[in-house]
Amino acid sequence: MKNSSAFYSPALSAIEMLESFINDQKKVLPCSAFLDGEYGVSDLCVGVPVRIGSNGVEEIIKLNLTKDEEIQFKNSVNAVRDLTDKCKKLLV
Repeated sequence: MKNSSAFYSPALSAIEMLESFINDQKKVLPCSAFLDGEYGVSDLCVGVPVRIGSNGVEEIIKLNLTKDEEIQFKNSVNAVRDLTDKCKKLLV
């Protein structure tokens, strides 16, 4: 695995986020971010495009999704929420 993209891609993504944070580059990058009403989702971390600067996630970028993309996004959010709820039950 050390020679595959599954090994390098997460590291390169983390480096790019860190550089944008340290240098206040305000790059728009895909990132798991805590949503508070954006995309109709609250109290959940979901992968969305964000602007990262010296304050961390400075903006959640709202994309205009097609109906099909909205359905796929909601399905993804529901899967994340379901898994999160199951994990919370394990901690009780």
